[in-house]
Amino acid sequence: MNIHIKNGRVIDPKNAIDSQQDVFISAGKITGIGTAPVGFKAETTIDASNLVVCPGLVDLSARLREPGDEYKATLISELQAAVAGGVTSLACPPDTDPVLDEPGLVEMLKYRAIQQGLAHVYPLGAITRQLQGKALSEMSELQTAGCVGFSQANVAIADTQVLWRAMEYAATFGYTLFLHAEEPFLAQNGVAHDGEVATRLGLKGIPSAAEALALASILRIAQETGAKVHISRLSTAEGVTMIRAAKAQNVKVSCDVSINQLHLTEHDIAYFNAHCHLKPPVRTQRDKEALTLGLKDGTIDAICSDHTPVDDDAKLAPFAEAEIGATGLELLLVLVLKWAQQEKIALHKALALISNHPANILGIPAGDLATLKPADICIFDLNEYWQINPNNLKSQGKNSPFNGLEILGKVKITLVNGQIVYQT
Repeated sequence: MNIHIKNGRVIDPKNAIDSQQDVFISAGKITGIGTAPVGFKAETTIDASNLVVCPGLVDLSARLREPGDEYKATLISELQAAVAGGVTSLACPPDTDPVLDEPGLVEMLKYRAIQQGLAHVYPLGAITRQLQGKALSEMSELQTAGCVGFSQANVAIADTQVLWRAMEYAATFGYTLFLHAEEPFLAQNGVAHDGEVATRLGLKGIPSAAEALALASILRIAQETGAKVHISRLSTAEGVTMIRAAKAQNVKVSCDVSINQLHLTEHDIAYFNAHCHLKPPVRTQRDKEALTLGLKDGTIDAICSDHTPVDDDAKLAPFAEAEIGATGLELLLVLVLKWAQQEKIALHKALALISNHPANILGIPAGDLATLKPADICIFDLNEYWQINPNNLKSQGKNSPFNGLEILGKVKITLVNGQIVYQT
């Protein structure tokens, strides 16, 4: 289908485009920006007047809950949530049931995702079998089956010898390891940041040192082995300082931060709000400010949604017993826009953090509007207010700390492979 998107403000951070131009699509690919290709005749015209046209968003961490946890969410519900939020490509962690440590499971997930015809799904395979931190998985076979990297999700590899072997293997074949930095014994049974709020509420804390100690091991081993490492969901000021120093020493490291960490602090759990029971925990105002500074100076490479849908009953339990996680796919764009406005960050720089930067980390053909790239596009209204209402979210998980918030920015149309998959 030939599609002509006209009169929109086209923003493509990777290719330094920010101007009113037309976009031309043929056979699922972008065939022109500004000037129509020779002989082009539109079958569908989209008037994007007063709207922003940008690359489809890329999310580095979105749990789809399949296979195994369909009572929390289904593949179709979460992919519908993705395109409703302008997300056209996403990476899913391996902590499904069963764990993504077998090629057949990866192939099945990829096949089912393609059948939906919505967002592209890029699985992360398990680094160790059953995520137990002992025996390495068959990474080569998992990569052949469709994995774009390897992760332990929220499960740490306590045995540093196993971590060393994993990095040596990954370095040999050029794989990227996606690691959550948290020392498991210091964090054991913790449910909140180890600070004054947790103490006052009688909640067991997770100290910032848990991230720093784990990060020190990861970065040192990465330096020795030459492995490419991505730190998922950084949460502390000390962590930002350590990543900055590692990059200065040419360690092959990148990192992201959850959008939740950019808006919330430990004070948001003051009334035992279980929607703020997250991993890593929301931390101090100082940490939040350091994370923003890290994004501004390039220490932190990207922002993710950390989309973790859970069923309603799991969030009705007392804070310490409530299941961890918040829904985020539909809210990634608007919460990034809100953060960027608060911090006076240019729109093209903010969009880069959720488009071409994460695409580069995953090594996928997404995140920009270059000619002959797949026509994965998000069109949104920068000036439309709406209220986040759990009843209106496409995700089966309604668990968000931002429920009830009136927010600026609304996705109007999402295209995947040149097909309109969402439209309001």
